[in-house]
Amino acid sequence: MTRRGTLLLAIGLVMLAGCGEATPTAPPRLILATTTSTYDSGLLDYLLPAFEEETGIQVEVVAVGTGQALELGRNGDADVLLVHAPDQEEAFVGMGYGVDREPVMYNDFVIVGPEEDPAGVAGLTNAAVAFAQIAAAEAPFVSRGDNSGTHMKERRIWLEAGIGPEGDWYISAGQGMGAVLTMAEELGAYTLTDRGTYLSRLAEGYSLPILVEGDPLLFNPYHVMAVNPEVHPNVNYEGAKRFIEWLTSLETQERIGAFTHAATGQPLFHPDSEAWRAAHP
Repeated sequence: MTRRGTLLLAIGLVMLAGCGEATPTAPPRLILATTTSTYDSGLLDYLLPAFEEETGIQVEVVAVGTGQALELGRNGDADVLLVHAPDQEEAFVGMGYGVDREPVMYNDFVIVGPEEDPAGVAGLTNAAVAFAQIAAAEAPFVSRGDNSGTHMKERRIWLEAGIGPEGDWYISAGQGMGAVLTMAEELGAYTLTDRGTYLSRLAEGYSLPILVEGDPLLFNPYHVMAVNPEVHPNVNYEGAKRFIEWLTSLETQERIGAFTHAATGQPLFHPDSEAWRAAHP
């Protein structure tokens, strides 16, 4: 039984136990499956209170890798997804699991590593060349290893470099972005991270510098989409549609653009919805 089915069964048992007595109506709930980057960066803590106050809908956040978020959607265990792996998202929609997919925002990936830079990648703007040099030096590299959007991007870069990474130097963590950044710092290792999570950690005193950035391959777009109610009739599709409309609205897009790194003023994410583009041609 899915988590949603278990929840509905529990609600039914409570109603029977009440013996017809009136019980308070629970507020509507929306299950949002999203990436660890939107959570670890603090973006959701910044945005969601306004949505909940405006709509009365309580949002339950499940922060996992994009692959796991899509799996939750396929199983009907989430109502709406906010993820960053375009190829997998398009396949998800193409197979009929998702609807109403909309662009929300973007940032980019960067390669961070120790200041001593044993692979000599500092200043490069080609991510595949940087990965090739890290592999040649057998310098420690921490991978998400969790089928997340970041992990999918990392695998794409290794593919571009023509390398299947293996050996003691290549560490597959199976962890979220925040945990991987911590591991890389502790081990003096390289890793691939989204800029938003990195900047949020930088505000906490994170020590590893950005060594490689600027490659178009490192572009990192985010999309939102609802789980298809024709496949999973029990999803809160009306709530998902309302969330998508709210998230892509000009007002919320402006909030996303205003979410910056306190010390530098750098934005953690750049708004990118159709409403935003129309207002900023």
